[in-house]
Amino acid sequence: MTFRLAHLSDPHVGPLGRPRFSQLFGKRATGYANWRRGRSRSHDMATLSSLVTDLRAQGAGHIACTGDLCNIGLPSEWATALSFMQALGSPDEVSLVPGNHDAYVRGSLEGLLEACGAFTSDDSGTRGHFPYLRRRGPVALIGLSSAIPTKPFVASGRLGPPQLAAAETLLRALATEPGRPCRVVMIHHPPHPGGASPGRELKDSAAFAAMIGRVGADLILHGHNHVSSLAHITGPGGRPVPVVGVPSASALPDGHGALPARRAGYVLYEIERAGEGFAIAARRRGLDAAGTMADLGPLDLGASPALSA
Repeated sequence: MTFRLAHLSDPHVGPLGRPRFSQLFGKRATGYANWRRGRSRSHDMATLSSLVTDLRAQGAGHIACTGDLCNIGLPSEWATALSFMQALGSPDEVSLVPGNHDAYVRGSLEGLLEACGAFTSDDSGTRGHFPYLRRRGPVALIGLSSAIPTKPFVASGRLGPPQLAAAETLLRALATEPGRPCRVVMIHHPPHPGGASPGRELKDSAAFAAMIGRVGADLILHGHNHVSSLAHITGPGGRPVPVVGVPSASALPDGHGALPARRAGYVLYEIERAGEGFAIAARRRGLDAAGTMADLGPLDLGASPALSA
């Protein structure tokens, strides 16, 4: 039986309302200025709506969203983020991990998780605790949070030793289950060393890669760079674990998404058991050169093409 999993990221849901003067302190002031200067024209809500409609038509058994629902972490954005998540599907159908824009300033992440926590609940119903585990069909979804508040002009992330240790324990336990599930890890920041430029990187990417080297995974999903990408982390026995990034789900074809790999898009996976492991087929969907939602072709998870070209 084939299980379909869809992955999108970085919708940067708008419109962004005019904040009160008292809310424009520290990083929010520079973020709002950047939004007004051009970032708002890089993310188009009509494009995002078209992508969600296309995604929902694919019959996915589950949807993974890897963060950056918000822009500058305003309280008014939390209700907007919830409306977007509900448009994707119910909390049983959609899993969320937060991004750096969701933790823009202190208190932002807590506000978002208060609004959208049902999309981060584990199988026991606990909300907003990372890592979390959700089982859907043959798939075990492991949600991690790399979202931390940072200084202006910094967009880095961190998991931290406790979360890394808990993720390792969880992944090891899943690997030893009879008829083990397909282990899909969700995180916002590219988790492999060199996956993002300085100031935007996952600070403990080396520790994450070492952890995957010990216990493995079947697939790792991320966002953050706003570009289609494919890398690998070496798992146990030298087995390469694919690490797949997707562009912003709201990127315009003639602005932020001018390059083909930066146009709004998502990836659709078909997962089925194959012997003691899993066969995973991936296809990219999103805006084509004409600005229409289309099938953009298969993604070979065994190779690392230069998707950003």
